Amino acid sequence: MADVTAGAAPAETKRASMRTVVAASSAGTAFEWYDFFVFGALTSIIGKNFFAGLDATAGLLAALALFGTGFFFRPVGALIFGGLGDRIGRKAAFLVTVSLMGGATFAIGLLPTYQQAGPIAPLLLILLRIVQGTALGGEYGGAAIYVAEHADRHKRGGATAWVQASAAFGLVGALAAILATRSLMGEADFTAPTWTGGWRVPFLLSAGLLAISIWMRLKLSESPAFKALKDAGEETKAPYSEAFGKWSNLKLVLIVLVAFMSAQGAAWYTLFFYAEQVFLERFLKLNPATGNLLLMAITVISAPLYVVFAALSDRVGRKWVMWGGMTLFLAFLYPGFRLMTELANPALAEAQGRTPVVVVADPARCSLQFDITGKTAFVTSCDLAKSALSNAGISYRNQAAPAGAVAEVRIGDAVVPSVEGAGLDAAAMKAAKAGLDGRLKAALTQAGYPAKADPARVNFLGLLAVLSVFVVACTALFGPMAACLVETFPTRVRYTAMSLPYHIGTGWVGGFVPVTAFAIVTATGNIYAGLWYPAIFTAVSVLTLPFLLKETSGKVLD
Repeated sequence: MADVTAGAAPAETKRASMRTVVAASSAGTAFEWYDFFVFGALTSIIGKNFFAGLDATAGLLAALALFGTGFFFRPVGALIFGGLGDRIGRKAAFLVTVSLMGGATFAIGLLPTYQQAGPIAPLLLILLRIVQGTALGGEYGGAAIYVAEHADRHKRGGATAWVQASAAFGLVGALAAILATRSLMGEADFTAPTWTGGWRVPFLLSAGLLAISIWMRLKLSESPAFKALKDAGEETKAPYSEAFGKWSNLKLVLIVLVAFMSAQGAAWYTLFFYAEQVFLERFLKLNPATGNLLLMAITVISAPLYVVFAALSDRVGRKWVMWGGMTLFLAFLYPGFRLMTELANPALAEAQGRTPVVVVADPARCSLQFDITGKTAFVTSCDLAKSALSNAGISYRNQAAPAGAVAEVRIGDAVVPSVEGAGLDAAAMKAAKAGLDGRLKAALTQAGYPAKADPARVNFLGLLAVLSVFVVACTALFGPMAACLVETFPTRVRYTAMSLPYHIGTGWVGGFVPVTAFAIVTATGNIYAGLWYPAIFTAVSVLTLPFLLKETSGKVLD
């Protein structure tokens, strides 16, 4: 089949049509990303309001795991809606996805909290997150394919880049809605676990966005590539067996997943979720409002860069632009996060260098600090000491003690003995934890550890510069990716085949960055240890992309 845009209409008509296609597809995707990002940006509040029965660390882990749950179901949505898109058309599939996504997000704004409904509240939230994740699994592939199958093959990267940039628009919209509501209502009313809690407002705004998105997408017609395939009676009747049962297609799925999708998921979600929500706020104690401003700033910076790098890939090729992005991310990962510590909370960095915290404990009495259910009882002196430090966001190192010894925390010359909780009833355990927390707080304060980052010493521009390096890396990788994915797979199974590796990479690798990295930090006590997770996935892609991926720029979509 010839290039689908060649000779289809006069130039001015084609340009107008392409603008409509890009605008409708990108706007709908931006609205869906808005829905998804509202939840991500409110993770800490969700943890407090829906997992109130857990302590601070377990509650945050539960909320981060729930954030990841939406991503876990994205490959399921990719299969469901990918098959639908390859059988009956691109337009029908992404009309359904945007309706499901908007409806589920609106419903989250109406949910009772744990305080109001008890354990049923988190169960309902989990169900709606599954619907969100499933819907988003079918959204991206449909939008990217729809635009690419309309675009001129020599300008396909620049056209599909607007679908990539829609993630930035959605995130900016989500953060703007949250910041505006937070500022108008005040922190106490915004975070309140009641029916009037302001955190509900950004979710409820989805109703209006949903209506606009559906209206715009109803104006679209079917993509020319799929229409030509259907008119010829050659559309697939068995998309799953054809996409994954034929080695020629399955091989492409595996190459895409290993060569760049794993790196994309690891890098993008490390920057836009883990860095701000967990690292800056939790570990460096940066004010959440400042963190949100930083996130909004780098998101605004990222929007045009997706288009710049995608357009560059139209001229020089997708392969090396993406490889350059992932290599820059990997090389700057550890230096960048260490710089953020110096810039966001210099007092903390000074205290850690001057007076490191050491947990001295019998290794046999220490458990992994990873419990998203709240069922595990951490009662040994080691567990209680590490839990207290994790709740305070303090980095520490471990030192072995003789078997059976009661754990202690050493902060310079100060020694804070822990307590053994075995055999204590609930009231006594609560008192023991409070006493340990109080002693640790006093010792940390004496050693110069700040309770919060001092706003007067926060280097906002420096942080923005560091984060902007990561933005360049991520946009160079993500910008050309939509065009590369579409060009890699044949039209008959394009929706099904490309959606699965995309959502495994972003959904499973990327979506679980926050909870996995946080769990690694709480287990080791090293605030930088969690970076091993994105580093390993990115390194695999850096090493394999040059050998596995063929250049696709300018390929005819037949």
